[in-house]
Amino acid sequence: MGTSSQLYSRLHSLDGKSYGALKQLAGTWQFQGFDLHIDKVQPDPYASASRIRITLPVTATEVPQEFLQDTADRVAVSDFIARDIYDAISHGPQEFQAVRPGQEILPRSSVTCEKGTVQVALTFQFPAAGRRVKGRLAAGLLVDDLPGLVSYSALGERLQHHALKQHVQTLRDYLFIQRELQDRHLVGFVADGAVLARRSGNSDTPLANAVPFESPAENKVFFDLPSGRSISGLGIREGITLLVGGGFHGKSTLLKALERGVFPHIPGDGRQLVVSDPTAVSVRAEDGRAVTGTNISTMINNLPGRIDTQEFSTANASGSTSQAANLAEAVEIGTRTVLIDEDTSATNFMIRDQRMKALISAEPITPFVDRISDLWEDRGISTILVMGGSGAFFEHAHTVIALNEYVPQDVTERAHQLAKQYHETKHSLSEGNTDKTSSLALLGAPRTVDPNSLLVEDTRKPPRGRGLEEIQIGKENLDLRYLSQLVDSGQTQAIALCLPLVARRLQTAQIPLAPAVQEVIEQIEREGLETLTGSDSRVRGDVVLPRKEELFQAISRWRKLRLKR
Repeated sequence: MGTSSQLYSRLHSLDGKSYGALKQLAGTWQFQGFDLHIDKVQPDPYASASRIRITLPVTATEVPQEFLQDTADRVAVSDFIARDIYDAISHGPQEFQAVRPGQEILPRSSVTCEKGTVQVALTFQFPAAGRRVKGRLAAGLLVDDLPGLVSYSALGERLQHHALKQHVQTLRDYLFIQRELQDRHLVGFVADGAVLARRSGNSDTPLANAVPFESPAENKVFFDLPSGRSISGLGIREGITLLVGGGFHGKSTLLKALERGVFPHIPGDGRQLVVSDPTAVSVRAEDGRAVTGTNISTMINNLPGRIDTQEFSTANASGSTSQAANLAEAVEIGTRTVLIDEDTSATNFMIRDQRMKALISAEPITPFVDRISDLWEDRGISTILVMGGSGAFFEHAHTVIALNEYVPQDVTERAHQLAKQYHETKHSLSEGNTDKTSSLALLGAPRTVDPNSLLVEDTRKPPRGRGLEEIQIGKENLDLRYLSQLVDSGQTQAIALCLPLVARRLQTAQIPLAPAVQEVIEQIEREGLETLTGSDSRVRGDVVLPRKEELFQAISRWRKLRLKR
């Protein structure tokens, strides 16, 4: 371990030297109040930036001890610091870079508060002239500027105590409501006053002047929160809930908020008190996805060519088969709530009317309208469904919410009256393959996967995330663009790092894929993200904890996945 003065002198001595000389800086340098760890030095100016860390005792910060006793509180504190550090660095020298957090409060490797130590992972681009080191400039940045970053951020005197308290309380309130959902037989909650609309299609920040949400009186529930506030809002009950309304009136916006409600959001997001069943999974059509050994026979059977739908595999699924596979895999990983929007669904998967049945008698698809009640009654799985073009689901719904210019109304009684008026019995509007010998118990049958199919041949190049929607595995790419509940590129990176852990778990425990995935996520939750990043010099700041659902969905889309025979 050297001192900051020694680092300063060393950098000056390297001024004008070949870039490779920087490798000698790797190690720990002691500053006043914190340590700087130079973990990985880039080999040349055009390579990925060098990885550095700052560590300091929590007692050296102004973070109140009361916010460090509980795991969830420490996540909130770490997330708060990560945002402050990013803001500070984004306004400072461009050589320093920090990972930008999204709107969600999540465990991140960029900042951790564990075992009495705060650790901040950054990258640093050592300045160069061609391939020669600008040692004097680097010394000014690391030895003169970096201490100011620490002192005048949330790590030091710039800590905003009120904002930190609000951040912690927001997470506490969210988790309290989420725990209460199951006890109250709810699968979702949308607080009165919530702002659901986003600024634009490619922005996750709230829309200015959006209509605040206000629950219908019939569906209003109340919570007394740990923060001391009493709130009200829409309580979505277990069972079948329809969200209906005209185009652009807010039904898909509400479903999208519930889709993202599996994660807590920061104060000011507008959705910080939109809370969903933590196992909720969005199910959609996904033309072209790979499917391996998924049992879709409950939904699709008797395909031409005697294709096996009890272990259905394809490299290029259709809209209906992909949606059936997505539903089956959601059940396989243990969802208690399915979220579906007609706009992203295959029509023939959802409904089939009498006229089409009369014209085309040979139909292998049992449409979802004929399975939705069984899904609830036989398996206890709730559905929240957006429908604007068909009333076929009215008779099955326990609750029907209509949105008109973003204002919700309970229209359940009227929907049931219309269903009765038009004589919509269970099979009159939608009759497909209604063979009840195809038991719903088969939906979500566990798959046992060959662990070797998850391993890359070249171990020197492990799987890695490439942005939010793609993982590179060897020379192949895993496409995740339709996983709409994947919200942070750090989660994609974590999923890539999880793949070898899942493969090892499959090898050692000899268990199906779903429990192997669950055990890996539980291990990370228990031991921290160091399970993926390693400790000390291997730490990286670009990893965010994913859910087991997205990890499982990603693996299920891997084109080289094989079942174990």
